[in-house]
Amino acid sequence: MELNSKLDFLFWTASFLFGLAIGSFLNVAIWRWPRKESIITPGSHCPKCHHPIAWYDNLPILSFVLLGGKCRHCQGKISLRYPLIELLSGILSVIAFWCFGPSKWYLVYYAFLASLLTASIIDLEHRLIPDEISIGGAVIAMGLSFLPGKKIAVFDSLVGAGAGFLILFLVAEVYYLITRREGMGLGDAKLLAMIGAFLGFRSLPLIIFIGPLLGAIIGIFFIVLSKEGRFYKIPFGPFLSLAGLVYLIIWSKNFHLPLGAFNRWFGI
Repeated sequence: MELNSKLDFLFWTASFLFGLAIGSFLNVAIWRWPRKESIITPGSHCPKCHHPIAWYDNLPILSFVLLGGKCRHCQGKISLRYPLIELLSGILSVIAFWCFGPSKWYLVYYAFLASLLTASIIDLEHRLIPDEISIGGAVIAMGLSFLPGKKIAVFDSLVGAGAGFLILFLVAEVYYLITRREGMGLGDAKLLAMIGAFLGFRSLPLIIFIGPLLGAIIGIFFIVLSKEGRFYKIPFGPFLSLAGLVYLIIWSKNFHLPLGAFNRWFGI
């Protein structure tokens, strides 16, 4: 019993540390993708003085604390965003491990959650979601549905991707026809296609309910605080991503919501 407890602790700790390490890479992708830069080369460097960052200054969270939140070379301030994203990545890794245990599906769905985190931060900062994340993720998810022991059937994944895109595409088109203003972008539709591909088409009703609900509640505060009023463009990607996380937990842990017979339509 004691040995099992120690092994459990090691697994949980390893999943958190793994998430922290991947979070460091996510920071690179979040900075470079919107700027059309390679996420491979050059290596990590200070965005202010462009000096390469040594490995000992690139340790997740720890280096930020030891350096006092400043670059070792130019003393430029390092955004608190970097350790926060690393921490969020570690937490998402633990959540994925909690949902799927030590298995290949832990890695698959942690990669899914890490992609949602990356898309959300980029959408918040730049009001765009890179196709590398949404379309690339959807293609990978549909490919995984062909593997033995799959979590989502091929049909569910294909329909989830197609329906996810079409639903938000049609919403955006109708909104534009009525208002002659762009509302929801195609990036959101592509992101929902990726979510549908990973979680299946039965996830879409609950995600489409939770996402806009969160967007409406939180968006009110942004609208009030902004100078643009009701025309303030609210990034929808983070709310879709959060709804996807909620559904993933409910689905993977086989939680049943008080929805009676409707639970089976949501795949939960």
